[in-house]
Amino acid sequence: MAAALALARLAAASLLFAAQVAGEYGMLRVVSQTETLRGKDYCVLYNPQWAPLPHSLGKASLLQLHNWTGSLLCSAADLPAGGFRSRLPLVARGNCTFYEKVRLAQGGGARGLLVVSREKLVPPGGNKTQYEEIGIPVALLSHDDALDIFGRFGSAARAALYAPKEPVLDYNLVIIFIMAVGTVALGGYWAGSRDVKRRYLKQKRDEGAEKREDTAVDVTPVMICVFVFTCCSMLVLLYYFYDQLVYVIIGIFCLASATGLYSCLAPLVRKLPFCACRVPYLHKRPQARMLLLALLCVAVSVVWAVFRNDDRWAWVLQDALGIAFCLYMLRTIRLPTFKSCTLLLLVLFLYDVFFVFVTPFLTKPCPPRPGPDAHPVQSGNSIMVEVATGPADSATHEKLPMVLKVPRLNASPLALCDRPFSLLGFGDILVPGLLVAYCHRFDVQAQASRVYFVACTIAYGLGLLVTFLALVLMQRGQPALLYLVPCTLGTSCAVALWRREMGAFWSGSGFAKDLPPTPWAATPTDGPQPPKDPQPPCEDVASPALPAAQPPKPQPPGPAVPEEAGAGAPAREPDSPRSPRSPTGADEARSSTSA
Repeated sequence: MAAALALARLAAASLLFAAQVAGEYGMLRVVSQTETLRGKDYCVLYNPQWAPLPHSLGKASLLQLHNWTGSLLCSAADLPAGGFRSRLPLVARGNCTFYEKVRLAQGGGARGLLVVSREKLVPPGGNKTQYEEIGIPVALLSHDDALDIFGRFGSAARAALYAPKEPVLDYNLVIIFIMAVGTVALGGYWAGSRDVKRRYLKQKRDEGAEKREDTAVDVTPVMICVFVFTCCSMLVLLYYFYDQLVYVIIGIFCLASATGLYSCLAPLVRKLPFCACRVPYLHKRPQARMLLLALLCVAVSVVWAVFRNDDRWAWVLQDALGIAFCLYMLRTIRLPTFKSCTLLLLVLFLYDVFFVFVTPFLTKPCPPRPGPDAHPVQSGNSIMVEVATGPADSATHEKLPMVLKVPRLNASPLALCDRPFSLLGFGDILVPGLLVAYCHRFDVQAQASRVYFVACTIAYGLGLLVTFLALVLMQRGQPALLYLVPCTLGTSCAVALWRREMGAFWSGSGFAKDLPPTPWAATPTDGPQPPKDPQPPCEDVASPALPAAQPPKPQPPGPAVPEEAGAGAPAREPDSPRSPRSPTGADEARSSTSA
């Protein structure tokens, strides 16, 4: 029954996807009149129901381009005097249907038709009867590409239309998988290692060093609610005011990534044996090497900001800064209990699914362009995918930097059309990474040999593989938390139940700030040790010091009184049994203030 329900849901999702996408991407290879080996590919959008395109460039016909963009080709009077004569004409879009344009072009002897559009490309539609009448392909080409074609190759250019098959799996997903899992594992391990150092400082009673080292922020349920509300508001604002807010996000990323890079490199730079001198006239007189590191991190961030739109290499710098930012956040933000982890992951799970799968039914469909060939859009756009990839009609053409991006590595030229980069948002790393960090800290506290940390990291990797599988099968953007949250939460719960530690794992078992610190033994096998005598802080200042040496006072005759007892303590009976030599709590308090 469950399998049948899952298949029904998958079929419904496939039908929804088929209803939203009616056209396919193709390629237009343009070459000059003299050189046929050197050319350039341009993206086109075509409807295979008009006429299919060959899947190989070798099977495509090389045709002479005919620049007829000054005409709309809506009547016979718009045809050239001698017809198109087996050429591939380019005409402007508007004032009539695609069927009327392609019927006139076919009647004029054209071997195909390119409709140049200044607006967003939409599949050229028609009805079944019209499809049967047409035997030449028709495709839409952007106006900017048309200008580039004639500016680069001139009016004597030749072109061929073809539609290569895109590989099912792109190898860039392997690179994204390694970066994501490596960041989660390293960030979680770093967070647990900081907890070990914090406990060591607490054991050594080094309160000042502990405060300097412990800069983590414990997340409360109120903070989680505020954070999710802020994320929802910012996402909606970006959807409607993308061009105005995208530069704000870019500025925030520059500052945050520079801080994260400094935080990651600072422990390594402090170990360098040179440039340790202090810089005068600056606040807190920082070391020269740390000041140089800060300047370097700011310079790297500025270089990315200047060259961020260079797709050849800027993505490498963006990924490096993004990984440093994620590591810094995993080190700084701390979830104190598994209860907080569960609340955060479940709320963001619903947030991710809603903005990817539900918002297409809630966003207002784009109004159709005036004209007979216009057709209404059947549903809106996913807010999450639209913001992450950048709106197609954005005037700035900027992309949000809060993602890991790797260019497609396959040989298909369709990478020019449909998102040439594969993306993974920072939230898909940070949210499960906070749970992995909590698991490592619990391993440290419970001395569990990192079993929670390893299990949760492996579960994250498996969840990411399931995400990629869904991406390949459905061929659309996926909410990664839909698969990552059940894998990581379920695995953590299973390990806690198997070890019979669910109560301690749920409540944090000592991570809360109000719990008293417990002294740690030197080694786990030493057994319980008696507590040391408490030393009141600043005793030599708070109470007057006694002389260093005093002669013993003469004792009056009678039964002996132990030295641990004060002057006002009652004397023991001679025949009473002696207590053990270890003093009681009251005796400890008196002995700490006696000479």
